[in-house]
Amino acid sequence: MVKYYLGLDIGTSGAKTLLINQSGKVVAIRSNEYPIYTPRQGWSEQEPADWWRSVIKGIKGVLSDSGVSRERISGLGLSGQMHGSVFLGDGTKPLRPAILWNDQRTAKQCEYIEKTAGGRGKLIRMVANPALTGFTAPKIIWLRDNELDTYKKVKHVLLPKDYIRLMLTGEYATEVSDASGTLLFDVRNRKWHYGLIGKLGLDQSWFPRCYESTDITGYITAEASRITGLPENLPVVGGAGDQAAGAVGSGIVKSGIVSATL
Repeated sequence: MVKYYLGLDIGTSGAKTLLINQSGKVVAIRSNEYPIYTPRQGWSEQEPADWWRSVIKGIKGVLSDSGVSRERISGLGLSGQMHGSVFLGDGTKPLRPAILWNDQRTAKQCEYIEKTAGGRGKLIRMVANPALTGFTAPKIIWLRDNELDTYKKVKHVLLPKDYIRLMLTGEYATEVSDASGTLLFDVRNRKWHYGLIGKLGLDQSWFPRCYESTDITGYITAEASRITGLPENLPVVGGAGDQAAGAVGSGIVKSGIVSATL
């Protein structure tokens, strides 16, 4: 029996849903757009509920278009826009709109992070990156500096694709490629940098378990099955941030091969 696999990409402009067979042939594809909100100049935000609605619509669409029985789908993978911040309390409803990778409000927070780390060089040795406005860590510090009441309610911080993972599986999880773009991840040792997290005064319990991209991170819940039409207990793997996934798709899989994204 031919097996099928589902891919979800939580992009900046919309959610893409792809169904392929075990040979990699595309069987069906859907794209559903959602808005970006710019409440102030240089700000860029989205509502995670818009992502979820588009994902539901896309999954139902490819199942309908393909005519493939849901029981023949063997796994689901996720990719998505990197660096964004989804702030959660106890439930799945975000405490505020997600702050995106292209948001530019955090210049002061980037300066603070580099200073607290002991300088740019030390920060790069810790997390393999300098502090840039797009990354996740300065967004968290910005929330503390500017929306303290919301900050005090935070119990989980997720990246965009990992919020969809939560809605599908009930699991708080991420994977190494997306985590590497948070400015809080020890890239060399493939784990959260709890030393830096502590220096910045953040709560290490906010950050989800981090898996390898091919690891199973959870299974479709009964509720997600009812909403999307996917089979209950379908495995959901770690996946990758969109730039890492795109690099693999372009053949950038060993040293000496380079791609550029503009």
